[in-house]
Amino acid sequence: QVRLVESGGGLVQAGGSLRLSCAASGSTFRINTIGWHRQAPGKQREMVAVISSGDSINYADSVKGRFTISRDNAKNTVYLQMNSLKPEDTAVYYCNADKTTAAGTRNYWGQGTQVTVSS
Repeated sequence: QVRLVESGGGLVQAGGSLRLSCAASGSTFRINTIGWHRQAPGKQREMVAVISSGDSINYADSVKGRFTISRDNAKNTVYLQMNSLKPEDTAVYYCNADKTTAAGTRNYWGQGTQVTVSS
């Protein structure tokens, strides 16, 4: 089992910054990718930024140049630095990890943290 706990969400004005953290605990060995997804009201959940075990990074086009994903392996923590925030970035942000197990690949989600960007 992998437990993911997000923190760092909040209310910020447009143009501001926030940094989200996702602390992973439990059986974190053989996590393949870990990163951030978001879901705005009335919309489907979408990938924001993910980082693989080989340090390959993917960003959604909508956040490229504004968001940066990073991780601290010693702390089992992944960060999402969000700059130049826009009202359309308002959403619940979820940490996600997928892990190889004997039964196949399993997906894990955190409880989410709310990010609200005011105009």
